[in-house]
Amino acid sequence: MPQATTVLQITRLSRRARAWLLPCAVGFPTPSWAASPASAPDLGAALPLWSVLPFVGILLSIALFPLLAPRFWHHHYPKISLAWALALAGPFLLAYRQAAVHEILHIVTADYVPFIVLLWGLFTVAGGIVLRGRLAGTPGVNTLFLLVGTLAASWVGTTGAAMLFIRPLLRANAHRKRKVHLVVFFIVLVANVGGSLTPLGDPPLLLGFLHGVPFFWTLRLFAPMALLTGCLLVVFYAFDSLHHRREAAAARGASGTSLRVEGLYNLVPLAGIVLAVLFSGAWHAAPLHFAGVEWHPQNILRNALIVAMGALSLWWTPRELRRANDFSWEPMREVAILFAGIFITMIPALAILRAGEHGHLAWLIGSVREPWQYFWATGLLSSFLDNAPTYLTFFNSQLGRFYPGVPEPQAVARLIHEHALYLEAVAAGSVFMGANTYIGNAPNFMVKAIAEEAGVAMPSFFGYLFKWTVPLLLPLYAVVSLVFF
Repeated sequence: MPQATTVLQITRLSRRARAWLLPCAVGFPTPSWAASPASAPDLGAALPLWSVLPFVGILLSIALFPLLAPRFWHHHYPKISLAWALALAGPFLLAYRQAAVHEILHIVTADYVPFIVLLWGLFTVAGGIVLRGRLAGTPGVNTLFLLVGTLAASWVGTTGAAMLFIRPLLRANAHRKRKVHLVVFFIVLVANVGGSLTPLGDPPLLLGFLHGVPFFWTLRLFAPMALLTGCLLVVFYAFDSLHHRREAAAARGASGTSLRVEGLYNLVPLAGIVLAVLFSGAWHAAPLHFAGVEWHPQNILRNALIVAMGALSLWWTPRELRRANDFSWEPMREVAILFAGIFITMIPALAILRAGEHGHLAWLIGSVREPWQYFWATGLLSSFLDNAPTYLTFFNSQLGRFYPGVPEPQAVARLIHEHALYLEAVAAGSVFMGANTYIGNAPNFMVKAIAEEAGVAMPSFFGYLFKWTVPLLLPLYAVVSLVFF
């Protein structure tokens, strides 16, 4: 009998050892709740800080491979994206099992699929609207073009405005030798800053709307947006004028011709996409539960409507119009593949942030107390992470700080009346500083891919960061911070 007991104890010990040693072999600690996500505490509190290394790896790959090995990158970037995704997913699944499955399914269904569906819909519809003739790509015309795109972004979304305006801007300046600055300022203004005024403009503001922030409350960001936009347009006009004067007369001799717009019927599916997004924010249905993940009917319907609008545009638009627009699927393919890897590998970073003062970034969450600190913390993290969950993290930290234990609807109402400046800082930081890197906001990488397809030699990841963000954007953010936050 004692011998049998000893064998049983050894067997149990062996099982426990395997349960711990296998994850430890790949570097993750396994908590006792790993097999049961329903009873699990916050995953971000258990994850070590170095679990973000695959995310850092894919960012460095995007930054360095196009610069050091462009041909290799062009042919193999899908494999590189997959390799980094597996580098995270493999050990993560071994260590946390069902909890890891839940997190991966959640980020794919709740974040990646809506992101790609919306991007695909806007890319498809905007690709069917063609501006015939050509604007003269002068500094004055280019500045006006950027202003119109910036104002439109809050109403058709930064992605929609970017897809509508980038190709006409490139065609208007096809005769110009120096065009990189055109695309950089376009990314900053149209693809980011312009989305500040409504929840339609940028995903962080849409999240705020879904959590009870009134639709038109974000118009409060008009003043900081106007200051930043005005400064950027003045700098752009001076910069573009300098380049325009330096070019030879033949190079800048192209003039504008009579203009006409074709494919305007694509405004119908574009309006359908905007209405689908609005509808998903206004209708709150009871969630469905499948495979351990919540499925919200309004989101499923929104995605289906967006796909239907894109299909309508494809059926409606003659191929000749898309050819005239230099339309191809390669930019969409590149963004879909790279962001699949980015979304998977960012799971630990988002979870650690979500854990707040219980995670390994507690020092950061705890040190953010003043509006200007919320502006910079939210903005700098949004430059490298998805700006929507970053916004939500600091938004929730404010609710917990000012109104602990108060139900969310009442807490949000009190926050926007009693501490509005704090929420303004989070909203402005997440939207403005999405322009700091190519991956800071959804349309940035898309615009870069379209520009490169048109022959513009865009700077590398670090080239953009150190040539444009550090010397141009950070000082302007400092001015905005001093004046408003």
